[in-house]
Amino acid sequence: MSIETKIPSGEDLLAEIDRLRKERNAVILAHYYQTPDIQDIADFVGDSLQLSQQAAETDADVIAFCGVKFMADTAKILSPEKIVVLPDMDAGCSLEDSCPPDKFKAFREAHPDHIALTYINCSTEVKALSDVIVTSSSAETILQQIPKDQKIIFGPDRHLGGYLSRKFDREMLLWPGVCIVHEAFSETELLKLKEQYPDAPVAAHPECPPAIIDHADHVGSTSSILNFAKNFEGDTLIVATEPHIMHQMEKALPEKTFIGAPGADGNCNCNICPYMALNTMEKLYVALRDLEPRIEIDEELRLKAKRSLDKMLEMASDTVGKGDVGEIEIEDVPEGEVPSGD
Repeated sequence: MSIETKIPSGEDLLAEIDRLRKERNAVILAHYYQTPDIQDIADFVGDSLQLSQQAAETDADVIAFCGVKFMADTAKILSPEKIVVLPDMDAGCSLEDSCPPDKFKAFREAHPDHIALTYINCSTEVKALSDVIVTSSSAETILQQIPKDQKIIFGPDRHLGGYLSRKFDREMLLWPGVCIVHEAFSETELLKLKEQYPDAPVAAHPECPPAIIDHADHVGSTSSILNFAKNFEGDTLIVATEPHIMHQMEKALPEKTFIGAPGADGNCNCNICPYMALNTMEKLYVALRDLEPRIEIDEELRLKAKRSLDKMLEMASDTVGKGDVGEIEIEDVPEGEVPSGD
């Protein structure tokens, strides 16, 4: 009998996932871009780093990360003693794919007087080659602490890097990666939607292209967009990020209307992350049952990657899923130092 025929369905599937969660002493994490059924069964729903930190603080033996691989990798970096499973190991990320470690290493070596601020949406190997990891929540706080004369490489998201460069008038070398979800938004279709809802503000993720950012009333991380949704005046909000985040908005604010920013075809369906969509309730059940697919990271590599994550937390720990904090010097990131990738 195949695995598929053994997988329960409906209420039985929910009950089996809950049973396995208890038996395995597991914590289930779901990113905001997961489907509503996965969000609703999770112990924690949130941004990628925030979720990894929450899981690290639990006494769970197993982390089931419903997100994409770099997120599960980050959970393993922070919780090496825990078993970390990802429902579908093919759940990748266009930003991670855009930045192969060997090419990033060569780029760093070609610019030895630059430090590397690297968006968390990258591989463990690229984290190990970076000076400071940033999130969309922490990037502004960290950038403001770096001396004006310090040259910077920012990767792999050129739109987030470009947004920061414009906002703070900081020249940076940008790695040419993009998020395929946020790249899909259409300025023309967004303007049509704004005409239809002239009083509705637009909230956009900084991974969006400049043409979308220019029309936004609020730019921020997924958590920041959720906070904006709770506090803006009015009853309708246009949301320019992966549309599954609206599930949390609709649960918290049923009296308000949330509209996904459209793609070129006039709807938001093309903006659903195809990688996040690979995770399903059935695959979550199998991952908890078999404790596979499992994330494994070489210890030397893990420690090198953790160094750049620790630097971010040192500089801006309170920004994870929240807001900005005060200034901290980065005196222990020597100018021109290139961390080894070996």
